[in-house]
Amino acid sequence: MRLVEAAEPIFARHETFHPRYGWFRKAYASVGRDPGMFTREDAPIQLGVGKNMVRAIRFWGTAAKLIKESPDSRPRRSATMTRTHLGDRLFGEHGWDPYMEEPATLWLLHWLLLASPCHLPVWWLTFNEFNAVEFDDEQLEQVVHTQLQVAATWRMPHRSSIRKDVRALLRTYTPATPTARVGIEDILDCPLRELRLIGRSEATGRYRFAAGAKPSLPAAVVTFAAMDYVDRTRPGIHTVSLGQLAQGSGGPGRAFRLTEGKLREALGSVAGESTLIELASVAGASQLSWSGSPRETAFAVLDDYYGRSSDASRVTREVPA
Repeated sequence: MRLVEAAEPIFARHETFHPRYGWFRKAYASVGRDPGMFTREDAPIQLGVGKNMVRAIRFWGTAAKLIKESPDSRPRRSATMTRTHLGDRLFGEHGWDPYMEEPATLWLLHWLLLASPCHLPVWWLTFNEFNAVEFDDEQLEQVVHTQLQVAATWRMPHRSSIRKDVRALLRTYTPATPTARVGIEDILDCPLRELRLIGRSEATGRYRFAAGAKPSLPAAVVTFAAMDYVDRTRPGIHTVSLGQLAQGSGGPGRAFRLTEGKLREALGSVAGESTLIELASVAGASQLSWSGSPRETAFAVLDDYYGRSSDASRVTREVPA
């Protein structure tokens, strides 16, 4: 998958704010109360945030595919919004995780931010086309700038917009420590840092992607991402190689920083407990197959996962101390 197929030419529309705790759910719930919430004069009062944060909440809700502009809406800045089917499945009254209590939901939101159509092309390039072991923000900014010049047919964004997107990405995923310019609220108030996808080298202080196992990443979310990737790229097929899922741009291997071996473990775990997918070796190569549509399969996997997770949580709460 190429950048222009996977992403929209959108840059720095987050108003320099990384996603905060509660913002994804707030975006979804606010549109449910009033489709025109984000264009109301009193939106800052209604949402309890500053004016720029209102625009940021709208952006992050849209980027995560929880809300979208209404089909018959007016131009973007005055558009009314509607909740998406995926938003309903996740945060609806009877959704998978309406109060964001499950760690799986953070991984799911991470995937949705990168899935096509991606509203964060700088982030998409970083996870899918940037292969440095260690890097600093200036190096990442330069590589992204070069990639945009080569890969995109869009009008080039200002360098400052690329810089803002790079900084937002690093603030979103990198654990921080208190400094004179970084308050404790900023450190605690970014949920996707819990994924620990980007860290800092103790030796050099430079950034680096976290390789290896992801203990908090459920196999069901990996499977959903695999099926969602197929649905967004080649919805008519019924089999895909693990090599494509692991190494293909836009796939779950790159988004979650998983090797083909770890991807096989996750998919094999779901295949061993479900009839929805099958993992097999064909001519020495591992392949994933399914009989239904990839979209239906993806949602069925999460229906099963969140249902079992909810049942387990309910049992735990009911056991006497």
